[in-house]
Amino acid sequence: MTTVMITGCSSGFGLETARHFLDRGWSVLATMRKPDETLLPASERLRVLPLDVTDTRSIARAVEAAGEIDALVNNAGVGWLSAFESASEDTVRRIFETNTFGTFEMIRAVLPQMRARGAGVIVNVSSSVTLKPLPLLQVYTASKAAVNAYTECLALELAPLGIRTALVLPGRAPSTSFGSNARASMAEAKETPEAYKPFIEKVMSAFMESASEEPTRSEDVVRAIWRAVTDPGCPLRLPAGSDAEALAA
Repeated sequence: MTTVMITGCSSGFGLETARHFLDRGWSVLATMRKPDETLLPASERLRVLPLDVTDTRSIARAVEAAGEIDALVNNAGVGWLSAFESASEDTVRRIFETNTFGTFEMIRAVLPQMRARGAGVIVNVSSSVTLKPLPLLQVYTASKAAVNAYTECLALELAPLGIRTALVLPGRAPSTSFGSNARASMAEAKETPEAYKPFIEKVMSAFMESASEEPTRSEDVVRAIWRAVTDPGCPLRLPAGSDAEALAA
């Protein structure tokens, strides 16, 4: 097994995972909505491919261009933080299109070749927020909880075909751009009803107080993804980061 396709490689966990696999001799198909080859070290084992996981035609083109894929890491995702009444229908659908349906369609695209070979690994990067109810994260959590349930069921039907499936559940990692992107997306929210504002202010204040803490580092997540891909004996669920491990205990 030598070729891995990783979605969402423009920053954060995806970018670091691509570097990790390259450093260990794998061929890497690093996908991004806006390809930037300068983000990764030049290598004959690296291909940077354009991919929008919300577009089935983009997925089909990327998978066709990729050729044989031994492992798929579904890492692309978007965050959202707001009261539910502030999340428009379009916003909710956008979150699910990326985090949930994008994962489904990537797997649909690679399964035929893995099934034909009787081998392959699929790793879905979910989130530790699915392990504990948290305020203002209802849409994001739902989009990732759906991925968890889907992956656990899918693993049962793919195992007899020789295809292994795993979940990686990262904890909170402020050093990545994920959190800042999620907060920036709040600007897209509808006007929040006044009744919610005291609670939101309390939650955001607690969030800012803990912003300097980093219970999950990028290397924790990369290590979990690496194990999920390379260790046939690893469990289906792999928490990544001290906070995620505490929630999963």
